Amino acid sequence: MKSEAQALKDTWTGCWRPWRAARGTATRAARGQRWPVRLPTGTIYPALHRLEAAGLISGSWSVVEGRRRRSCRLTAAGRRRLAGDRATWQEFATTVSSLLHRPRPTPA
Repeated sequence: MKSEAQALKDTWTGCWRPWRAARGTATRAARGQRWPVRLPTGTIYPALHRLEAAGLISGSWSVVEGRRRRSCRLTAAGRRRLAGDRATWQEFATTVSSLLHRPRPTPA
């Protein structure tokens, strides 16, 4: 059985992070900015499909300047999930951060 921390990591890594990264990349691209994180090919759409299958986002296709464009929005369930996961993730990140920034004991 997965620990709560592992389940949270799987949720974050498998779903939200690629989606948010895609959203951020698209926003930065629209502004003409580069984004320093490179995502492997085939990362974004599988994550979006999982989120859509789970009912957390709704997606649609449109044509803009002759090119197909995928747009996604959080559903009500997605907003609730994000709020809950954000709170849990913040608690997890705070704990990890406190461990990483704890002073090291000096050898006796």
